[in-house]
Amino acid sequence: MHFYPIVRQKSWLFGLAVAAALSGGITPTAWAAPLAATNSTTTYNRVQIDGVGVFYREAGPKDAPTIVLLHGFPTSSRQYEALIPLLATRYHVIAPDYPGFGQSDAPEPSVFPYTFDHLAKVMSQLLVRLEISRYSLYIHDYGAPVGFRMMMAHPERLDALITQNGNAYREGLGKKWPGIAEYWADPKAHPQVLEAFLSFDTTVQRHTAGTSHPQRHNPENWLNEFAHLAKPGQRAIQSALLYDYRTNVAAYPIWQAWLREHRPPTLVVWGANDPSFVAAGGTAFKRDLPDAEIHLLDAGHFALDEKTDEIARLMLDFMARRVE
Repeated sequence: MHFYPIVRQKSWLFGLAVAAALSGGITPTAWAAPLAATNSTTTYNRVQIDGVGVFYREAGPKDAPTIVLLHGFPTSSRQYEALIPLLATRYHVIAPDYPGFGQSDAPEPSVFPYTFDHLAKVMSQLLVRLEISRYSLYIHDYGAPVGFRMMMAHPERLDALITQNGNAYREGLGKKWPGIAEYWADPKAHPQVLEAFLSFDTTVQRHTAGTSHPQRHNPENWLNEFAHLAKPGQRAIQSALLYDYRTNVAAYPIWQAWLREHRPPTLVVWGANDPSFVAAGGTAFKRDLPDAEIHLLDAGHFALDEKTDEIARLMLDFMARRVE
C-alpha cells in the first residue's frame, strides 16, 4: 500500500488515520496532505512545424521524466490548466494544441489534411524539435487516436501510458456512435449528425452529462469551445476529423495487439458516467494489459474537471512506482 506524506498532523489524529487506513476504513488519499503545485515554471510557446504554428504549454524541470498531455475534442491544452501545476513539481510537462485547435494555426483542409495520422505526425515532430526522446503519454478523447499512432510509430520512446476516457475498444463506444457510423457511411446523407456534433447543446453536454459534481464545471469552458467551433473554417476542419474518426475504430484491433505485444505500464483513470466513451472502455484495457491499474471514477467525460486532485494523486503515485 502506498502512503502519501502527512505534515503537521496532531499525533492522535495521525494515529487514528493510519489505523483506519490499515484496517480498510479509509483510503490513504482521504487523509493525504494537499497536493503541492507550482505555476512558476509554466511557459507558453509556439514553434513552426512544416509551416504550421503549433502552440504548447511547458512546465517543470527539463531534466525530469516528461509527461505529454494530449487533449480531446473540442478543447485544447487549456483543459490541463489545473493538472499541469500539480505534475510540474516532479515532472517535465508538455501540453500541445493540435493544428486546428486552441492557439495553434488552423490552415484550410485544402493545404493541411485533417486526419489523425497527420495530427500524430505533427505531435511527434514537435517532440523531436523539443529534443524529447522519451515520454509518458496522457490521452483523452481525440488524444487516444493521436497517442496510439505516436506509440506505434515509436514504441521505444514510450515510458508509460495514462488514459482518461481515451478509448481503444468497441465496447467503450456509447449510444451516439451508431448514428456517427451512418455519417461515416454517407456524410452527405446525414448532415444532421455533423450539426449535432458541433452544436452548442452537445458542447455543453460533453461537460455536464453524467457529472455528479456539476458545480466543478466552469461554464467558460464550453462557451470558449463553442466560440472556437464557430470560427470561420472550423466546420470544414471538424467535419474532416469526424469523418476520419472511422479509421480509429477500424484500428482498434491493431492497437490492442500492440498493447499485448509491448505491455506498457498503464494507468486507466476513467469517468465511469461518460455517455460517449462508457465505463466498459476503461475496464477493457485489462484484457490486453493484465497489469494495468484501472480506476473507474464517479465522473463524466471531462473527469479531470471533477476529480483533479484524485487523478493527480493517482498519476503521481503511478509514475513514482512505474517510471522513476
